[in-house]
Amino acid sequence: SIAKRKLLTDEDVEDVRREIQIMHHLAGHPNVIAIKGAYEDAVAVHLVMELCKGGELFDRIIQRGHYTERQAAELTRVIVGVVETCHSLGVMHRDLKPENFLFVSQDEDSPLKTIDFGLSIFFKPGDKFTDVVGSPYYVAPEVLRKRYGQEADVWSAGVIIYILLSGVPPFWGETEQGIFEQVLHGDLDFTSDPWPSISDEAKDLVRGMLVRDPKKRLTAHEVLCHPWVQVDGVAPDKPLDSAVLSRLKQFRAMNKLKKMALRVIAYCLSEEEIAGLKEMFKM
Repeated sequence: SIAKRKLLTDEDVEDVRREIQIMHHLAGHPNVIAIKGAYEDAVAVHLVMELCKGGELFDRIIQRGHYTERQAAELTRVIVGVVETCHSLGVMHRDLKPENFLFVSQDEDSPLKTIDFGLSIFFKPGDKFTDVVGSPYYVAPEVLRKRYGQEADVWSAGVIIYILLSGVPPFWGETEQGIFEQVLHGDLDFTSDPWPSISDEAKDLVRGMLVRDPKKRLTAHEVLCHPWVQVDGVAPDKPLDSAVLSRLKQFRAMNKLKKMALRVIAYCLSEEEIAGLKEMFKM
């Protein structure tokens, strides 16, 4: 439910409308959360969504405790499959991150669903956008430079895949500004563990998704055609280094701690102060 007192401007109202519209537009995709309806009363707008109780993507991987490159390739197929569908329907997600992928149930073969289309936007081929949105580790360099198109989603998906394979993000910093500096200028590390034991095809794919020039970056369709991503493709079925899981656990815990800190801050601030912060960070 979205409290109407939080919808301070016409733009806020339009954002909610657009989110509902986009979810209806993507309805029926097996890996996009289903919207059952949108209702409004005097105090709030209520979105009724499909229930996903299987937990977040990284939590499930950590919980399983065993994990292979082939499983990472299967997850890549799902994540980038959603990106390709969005782009073919003229939608840019703009906030792809692991927290926005949930499993429907605890079952081993549970489908993975993409959630949170709050920052998503309709686009036409060639459109360029300037508003800086997204999440620090996953944001594309061209978004920070305030001129970007749908290629930014492929970058974000590439960051998720880098983390799926290594347990850490490719661009790292102590502060948000530090992360942005790395995103803009940092080198991709394929020499530290566990990269030497990861297949060349996986590295080739991630490299192609994390090209700073959006014109030279792989498209979602090209990613899905890559031999490492294909069903019965070349991704090996051997377990990834156990250090990947422990790193993933640490990265996950750090993010949860940050979220809790933000909640505490939010609890102590007025609606106006929160709205000001949200505007600053375009959350």
